[in-house]
Amino acid sequence: MEDAVNVSAPTEDRNPASVHIDRLPTLEVLQLLNAEDSTVPTAVSAVLPELARLVDAAVVRIRAGGGVHYFGAGTSGRLAVLDAAELMPTFNSPVGLFTAHHAGGAEALLSAVENVEDDEEAGRREAQILRSGDVVIGLTASGRTPYVRGALTVGRERGALTALVTAHSESEIGALADFVIAPTTGPEVVTGSTRLKAGTAQKLILNGFSTSVMIALGRTWSNLMVDVVATNAKLRGRVVRILREATGVDEESAQKALAEAGNELKPALLHLLTDIPAADARALLDAHGGSVAAALGAIPPTR
Repeated sequence: MEDAVNVSAPTEDRNPASVHIDRLPTLEVLQLLNAEDSTVPTAVSAVLPELARLVDAAVVRIRAGGGVHYFGAGTSGRLAVLDAAELMPTFNSPVGLFTAHHAGGAEALLSAVENVEDDEEAGRREAQILRSGDVVIGLTASGRTPYVRGALTVGRERGALTALVTAHSESEIGALADFVIAPTTGPEVVTGSTRLKAGTAQKLILNGFSTSVMIALGRTWSNLMVDVVATNAKLRGRVVRILREATGVDEESAQKALAEAGNELKPALLHLLTDIPAADARALLDAHGGSVAAALGAIPPTR
């Protein structure tokens, strides 16, 4: 028999509201799950000030050439992989800007792989890629995952910015983190099943973190995804719609501007907003970190 660990964490406590859940009709099970889920946004709201500080610190590192590295196991790792993967099509995030490291690798994405979360040395090995200017975010609902501890240890040793996302505010791993994001989600409806409230909280935190970082880096204009990569018919239609919504032109004019800009949304948008040629618009964007707002602000007002 493998060694056993007695985990002391809020996620391991029994929820008194659900002790009779196995006797409830389906609708009441769903209502109970929904009622517990509804507490998660409030828990996340309480940690937003700390999350904001992490976002601002991460943006400074990224602008100086650093990258973001997520480390997690099980549900936490899968959520990290999902977040990192979605940033490229949504915001045209450069390859390597956000990287997710999941204990057990690709195999563990689809099925449980025994003991990988307990392998602290594996976390240390995978963290050898880290540089002093990077941002390292460990995700562990219980706050004890050795794989995450190993990665954060290396991050701290190399001078990277470190953060922990957990449902356990008193996690011992927190000592390795510059920022601890610990929403109080409490006991799960099914004891220990952190894919429920703790996982939902992690998803909201990852959504907030990566989206706020991308907004700060100029990957939106207003609330429009102006860096979206049109990889399918739906997204190609969205690119045209964004141009029309942002500028008020008709579909034909939007299509024409997009073609003149080599199917790049941002130069087409800047061209339509200012009437400068697409090539000049691209150069102006390059000079201002790809930010449409900054490029617009650099254009002298016409008299």
